[in-house]
Amino acid sequence: MRGRRPKGPEYVDRLDGSAEAKRRLRVVLEVTAGRLRVQEACAQLGICEQRFHQLRDQAFSGALAGLEPGTPGRPARTVTPEQQKLQALEAQLAAKEIELRASQAREEIVLTLARGGQESEPEKKTTQQRPRPRGRPPGKKPNT
Repeated sequence: MRGRRPKGPEYVDRLDGSAEAKRRLRVVLEVTAGRLRVQEACAQLGICEQRFHQLRDQAFSGALAGLEPGTPGRPARTVTPEQQKLQALEAQLAAKEIELRASQAREEIVLTLARGGQESEPEKKTTQQRPRPRGRPPGKKPNT
């Protein structure tokens, strides 16, 4: 046989979980692989045969459930109650900010109307003059 040697119960050591759960799964897999008899597995785990069969059924049911095809794509995003409360508060804050801006605009309008509608515009420092025509000024007659 070419390639890597298959790992059976030894693969359990690489998984996340408690030491006791790993030990139980390793023994269940050794019985399934034919390396261990049920009576020997029960002696190692300190349980009766009936309990061993329950453990094996639980292990294989969990494995089967984990291998069920899922729905494609990312899972739907769940929103916790804390996140819902935070979103509601953010929405309230945004509404209050809009209300504040509107109130400020109304205040500016009232102040402008109270001054008589005249907004003080900065006066122009220089006025633009039309260029004078060359020659005699208009309306003057030549001296003779």
